[in-house]
Amino acid sequence: MAKAIMIQGTMSNAGKSLLAAGLCRIFKQDGYRTAPFKSQNMALNSFITREGLEMGRAQVMQAEAAGIEPSVLMNPILLKPTNDLGSQVIVNGEVVGNMAARDYFAYKKKLIPDVMRAYETLAAEYDMIVLEGAGSPAEINLKQEDIVNMGMAKMAKAPVLLVGDIDRGGVFAQLAGTLMLLEEEERRMVKGMIVNKFRGDQTILDPGIARLEELCHVPVTGVVPYMHVDLEDEDSLSERFEKKTEVALVDIAVVRLPRISNFTDFNVFEQFSGVSLRYVKKTSELKEPDMIILPGTKNTMQDLAWLRQSGLEAAILKAKENGAVIFGVCGGYQMLGETLADPKGVEEGGSMRGMGLLPMDTIFAGEKTRTRVEGTLNKLEGTLAGVSHAPLYGYEIHMGMDRMRGNYMLAVTMLKDPEEAGLKKCDGAQVGNVYGTYVHGIFDSPQVSQGIVKALAKAKGVTLTDLETMDYQTYKESQYDLLADTLRKHLDIKQIYRMMEEGI
Repeated sequence: MAKAIMIQGTMSNAGKSLLAAGLCRIFKQDGYRTAPFKSQNMALNSFITREGLEMGRAQVMQAEAAGIEPSVLMNPILLKPTNDLGSQVIVNGEVVGNMAARDYFAYKKKLIPDVMRAYETLAAEYDMIVLEGAGSPAEINLKQEDIVNMGMAKMAKAPVLLVGDIDRGGVFAQLAGTLMLLEEEERRMVKGMIVNKFRGDQTILDPGIARLEELCHVPVTGVVPYMHVDLEDEDSLSERFEKKTEVALVDIAVVRLPRISNFTDFNVFEQFSGVSLRYVKKTSELKEPDMIILPGTKNTMQDLAWLRQSGLEAAILKAKENGAVIFGVCGGYQMLGETLADPKGVEEGGSMRGMGLLPMDTIFAGEKTRTRVEGTLNKLEGTLAGVSHAPLYGYEIHMGMDRMRGNYMLAVTMLKDPEEAGLKKCDGAQVGNVYGTYVHGIFDSPQVSQGIVKALAKAKGVTLTDLETMDYQTYKESQYDLLADTLRKHLDIKQIYRMMEEGI
């Protein structure tokens, strides 16, 4: 069986996902077959495997760092919040149904066999498993039947590294307080502590670290600096949302919907010099962008209602009249149509008017579409005409089906039919400068992202240089190596190997 190490945090966004990815990369570089594992992930950023199964993108990122194909075994339970009180529950990559938080809390112990089956399958195939916890192990109201933090560490017999976030303050209280709230058996499983996101002179921190080790009887395995690596973030806690990005020559605004999902679709635009990618949630933040993106969402109808109430819908319609490109992806695409109907209560039930920019109606169904796709852009109209026929790849995850009105057939993409060789299927719709598609990851193709930036610059009458950036996958590989190099300098990797050898 594989040797294991588990990263747990004192809170959400302490840096667990990134540190786990870094260890995956280090172990890969050292010649070990390594896989990530998170028994239960709550996230709206998800991914479709080659088998058509759905998993959290954090484990996809970690699998990429380890140099392996993502598998749903790495994330057997995925919770996708639909509102403040409940989530869609996905087990082994397939939807079980929607559950209120209290109902899921009572149900989750039934999923332990699924969790252990997934973990043991990976452990039999790989040399190393890097596990990630969720939130904090000291959430004492949730500790009963825990399957993601200390409960998972016990089942996997994995030593634990506890991570605290010094950037948000109180890191010593975070680490000491977390350990204090653990049971004695659980405390013995914590073999090291990590101070994460440190800025400044570490010698000033050293007396506090010495006192922390004295109080907790657990060594500090490293002090990791605030890292400027460009890798995928964890959902609504993303620092990307809070950055005050200055408007550049070409300006792209992504509407920050309340239930935004798969915002990683747009990270590629951050590579281009002279291009600003901004997340906006108020009309005052919108300004005059060259392209407005309506992203995916876990609740299209609720988020469209928010868009309307916030005044952003009217601002987007005005921007469209002034020549801005409007591009909708998945739920954002559905919003652009004439109507949305939910007769089976998949989201909110009932029906509502869409933004009226594309001649289609969306009907939400109980069946979820989950598929990987590849193909090309269709012949495009308007500002993006120069990007016509560019190759693309990505995946679809959606509950709704669109129906075009009349004889309208101007699709945005032409995708290979996975069931009929040589045949193609249409996806999306376009009218003038308004475009929509169900394909997540469509911009990751360099021909698509570079083509769009060039088209926007041409329409604006500005010149951008140095647009030939490296392939996005190559760029991500360089960031994984940078992450690993940083962790090797600031973590005691030999000590971590010893922890894994000794176990618990």
